[in-house]
Amino acid sequence: MYSESDVQSAVTAGAISAEAAQALRDHVARINASPAVDEEQFRLITGFNDIFVTIACLLVIFAAAAVGKPLPLAACSGIFVAIAAWAMAEAFTRKRRMALPSIVLLIAFVVGLGLAVLSGLEQAIPQHRLVEYYDYAGERQRYESWQHHPWQIAVMQIAAAAAAGIGALLHWRRFHVAITIAAAVAALTLFVLASVAALRNQPWDDNALIAPAALICGIGVFAYAMWWDMSDRARTTQRSDIAFWLHLVAAPLIAHPLFHWMGVTSGESISMVTAIGVLAIYVGFAAIALAVDRRALLVSALAYVLIALAQLFQLYGAVELNVALTALVIGSALLALSAWWQIIRRRIMQLFPESVQARLPPVG
Repeated sequence: MYSESDVQSAVTAGAISAEAAQALRDHVARINASPAVDEEQFRLITGFNDIFVTIACLLVIFAAAAVGKPLPLAACSGIFVAIAAWAMAEAFTRKRRMALPSIVLLIAFVVGLGLAVLSGLEQAIPQHRLVEYYDYAGERQRYESWQHHPWQIAVMQIAAAAAAGIGALLHWRRFHVAITIAAAVAALTLFVLASVAALRNQPWDDNALIAPAALICGIGVFAYAMWWDMSDRARTTQRSDIAFWLHLVAAPLIAHPLFHWMGVTSGESISMVTAIGVLAIYVGFAAIALAVDRRALLVSALAYVLIALAQLFQLYGAVELNVALTALVIGSALLALSAWWQIIRRRIMQLFPESVQARLPPVG
């Protein structure tokens, strides 16, 4: 079985012509009665050997982190992980072009660099004494601890995000793995959010600016993903894979602030009006997902909808079956949407002017 990346690689190498590759795609699409663009395909594994190599890579990464942990320099674990990930990428990404190991090694390299800088600064920057008072058994109690200031933690995160982002760009120049652009954008997003946290000198949970900043970043990442998507409407090149990973980064940045403001993440019971509002937002996400032919928004918002719908069933007395009913309703709805995706998408696309339709993926 050959993936889209294999076909594109054959065209690049001159093994087959671009016309022959497109004829092959059209033939497979006719057989499946579904164009490739509607399937949102991306290459992950081509055989069990990919899984086998990935497991071996994870073991080496774990060993590299463990070797660096007892050393006096806190950054050693992250540095060793980054070095090991880059070295293995030379073999399994640059030479053998294995998809799943390449993704794992890229993530390990970027996270390793970020953790190296974060742990190194955490060790280097001095902590301050924090004194707290609380009442216990009718008596005033005193509690002391040594901590970093919120702005210090934010500065560490800024430096870690910068290191991860620069590492991702260097990795892209060397290996050109599709997920690398998304990793760099995620690092940039962390850089922005940590900068907001540093300006307010507050923990993230107490900073009222984090949620709107995350939403703005999410919309920006979504627009960037659409730029990649619009440059490959037929989804036959790596640009489509890059857009896929960018959509996965954008989706939680958009979904979480909206549902956070509605109280879904507070852990408390929500009202019926709130639950209906959550479902309405999810329907809006579904409309956007259908228009751009990307399912990332639906997946990212799924957990919030499950929580809201479960509480809605509980509100109407289905206490024991609320989880089962929620799973049944959402699962059935998603299955129906998957089965009739092209039909529903065709109806939605008819609502847009032709100039907009010309920029979106074609309807099968």
